[in-house]
Amino acid sequence: MSASRTIICLLRNDLRIHDNEVFHFAQKHADHIVPLYCFDPRHYAGTYKYNLPKTGPFRLRFLLESLRDLRNTLVKRGSNLVVRQGKPEEVVADLIQQLGSVSVVAFHQEVTSEELSVEKGVKDVCARMKVQVHTCWGSTLYHRDDLPFQHISRLPDVYTQFRKEVESKSQVRPELPTSDRLKPLPGGLQEGDIPTPADLKQTEPLNDPRSAFPCGGGESQALRRLQHYFWDTDAVAAYKETRNGLVGLDYSTKFSPWLAVGCISPRYIFHQIRRYERERTANQSTYWVIFELLWRDYFKFVALKYGNRLFQVKGLQDKTIPWKTDVTLFNAWKEGRTGVPFVDANMRELAMTGFMSNRGRQNVASFLTKDLGLDWRMGAEYFEYLLIDHDVCSNYGNWLYSAGIGNDPRENRKFNMVKQALDYDSNGDYVRLWLPELQKIRGADVHTPWTLSKAALSHADVVLGDAYPIPVVVAPEWSRHIGKKQNDTGPYPRGRKGPSHNPKQHRDRGVDFYFSRSKNL
Repeated sequence: MSASRTIICLLRNDLRIHDNEVFHFAQKHADHIVPLYCFDPRHYAGTYKYNLPKTGPFRLRFLLESLRDLRNTLVKRGSNLVVRQGKPEEVVADLIQQLGSVSVVAFHQEVTSEELSVEKGVKDVCARMKVQVHTCWGSTLYHRDDLPFQHISRLPDVYTQFRKEVESKSQVRPELPTSDRLKPLPGGLQEGDIPTPADLKQTEPLNDPRSAFPCGGGESQALRRLQHYFWDTDAVAAYKETRNGLVGLDYSTKFSPWLAVGCISPRYIFHQIRRYERERTANQSTYWVIFELLWRDYFKFVALKYGNRLFQVKGLQDKTIPWKTDVTLFNAWKEGRTGVPFVDANMRELAMTGFMSNRGRQNVASFLTKDLGLDWRMGAEYFEYLLIDHDVCSNYGNWLYSAGIGNDPRENRKFNMVKQALDYDSNGDYVRLWLPELQKIRGADVHTPWTLSKAALSHADVVLGDAYPIPVVVAPEWSRHIGKKQNDTGPYPRGRKGPSHNPKQHRDRGVDFYFSRSKNL
């Protein structure tokens, strides 16, 4: 291809300059580059099944911050970010007609149906207007073409098999170089304003000082976060020991929000880890970051293998489960009013900050699907709405896993809410942080207020059913961790217990990129 004319770089979940193949390609083959981001109205409609808002205030704020940061970076390199509101296929058609010199439209490929529909629309427009299309693969650590499987249909349904095959037979590609100066925009092209939340019929969320993710969006912030976590504090060297934390910024890398919108490249993280291992130390913690980047890859490839089965009620196993759609129970779950403090604290953190630890995500998902027996899609769509770091493949893949209908047919675990609370919040500090109405219940008793005597509750100024709810469910296996078996004289109705599920605890994989549109490393 001769180096001439204009290339439109359609940006979606790749909002960075470093290790960006779309920019790398365009820089080599164009006289003018149009970095384009479209606010697609379909992203601000309702979710597919339960019509929850698809993009919530926290993720929108993070996106807007990321776009402003990208624009600043592009301006410093002699370019700018072109912003439009509208469907990408229609915006691209308008720009091709307006500019008259577009030779190629380039974009990174995605794998799920809504994103693929956009890609088809853009390709159709380009075919009609006689403009070439160039696609890249750049969202995963390992390139799709480098997988050691003859076809995606042969992707193993067990993560461990996938990991061993990839680690032994594939290589992570080098990062692509970044140009100090980008080819300029075509003359006369208006950049367009980055909208405000109000323009998109959203409200600006409040900042909560308790948030475990008080960070802003953008490539600059992502690179600073890695510098802090790796090189300034050496926190990465203890990551495997701290990753199941609940309070504070540095218990985990927190890369997932930036990964979700492509502000940081997984290859960049990988090569920084390798450098850290050479220059500082190599241990299980440094490997575990790579291990979890591989989990993120895996769910992307699972989505590529199974397509829309990722979103269907029967899941990847085509398994029929009589899910309930009890709105009252669902509202109690999403609002943090189940009467089970460990669940409620996590759900309130999510509602107030758009973030939740990996440990919390696993527990609240298990509670919704196994203890309440609610349709897993209710939880998946609520996460899609609120999570800053929502990634479609990881989110839906892991809700399927939690529901027992995911890619691995061997796994059908149920978390014990009381045991998990005692294991990971042994003194109850996390619960008291998010449930101030229980602040006067000291120690681990805060996890099971329904077991306390009326005198103890009165001393803590707690009235169950008033200041704090009576549990909507009490699973029989919880009694093993309360010190004595529950009887039917407590504050919950006689005979209340969880749905009929196998309570056997499966091993905890401890994966920190596990949930969300990229798990919360």
